[in-house]
Amino acid sequence: MTGAAFAPSVAAQTTAVSPATPVVAQITAVEASLLAFVVLTALATALARDVLAAIIVFGAYSLGMAALYAFYRAPDVALTEAAISAGVTTVLLLLTLAKTTRIDHDVAFESVNVPAAGAAGILLAGLLLTMGDVPAVGSPDAPVWSNPDVTQWYLGESYAQTGVENTVMAVLAAFRGFDTFGEAVVVFAAGVAALIVLHREVFA
Repeated sequence: MTGAAFAPSVAAQTTAVSPATPVVAQITAVEASLLAFVVLTALATALARDVLAAIIVFGAYSLGMAALYAFYRAPDVALTEAAISAGVTTVLLLLTLAKTTRIDHDVAFESVNVPAAGAAGILLAGLLLTMGDVPAVGSPDAPVWSNPDVTQWYLGESYAQTGVENTVMAVLAAFRGFDTFGEAVVVFAAGVAALIVLHREVFA
């Protein structure tokens, strides 16, 4: 399906729902499970005393975030999270640990820093207060969806301007191509830096 053909269907879906129709945000069981998993693994990573355990739990946290991004219909971000954070970062941390001395701990978790936990709780409460203004996923009333000057223009003109049928790929590779190129350069520079740190000239 081309971008030009996709635009009328999008417009039809947008106009089919009246702006006065309330869209109630409901957390599904899958979403709640992913959110709970991410929070628990983040806390375990921060409090774990054993470095190896922290690295493993951090990898699980990154995979949970990747699944959450995919659930929220951001597959490009999910792939980046899975490849860079869960993949490359975890491998580099494990290699660093292999080249250093691992200290055994009698206690599995660190004691909670009360002032830091209080500050984090205040920040979390402030963020939760803003959730009421966040539109539901897929809501036609969301500004990013209903804005005719931006979103609808990309949906209607991406194929005509770039010849790419997938609107997301058209935006990433064409309209914001320099930004995507910069991100690729950063990833490449990180790989070169990792090779330098590991005293390797090529990947094996």
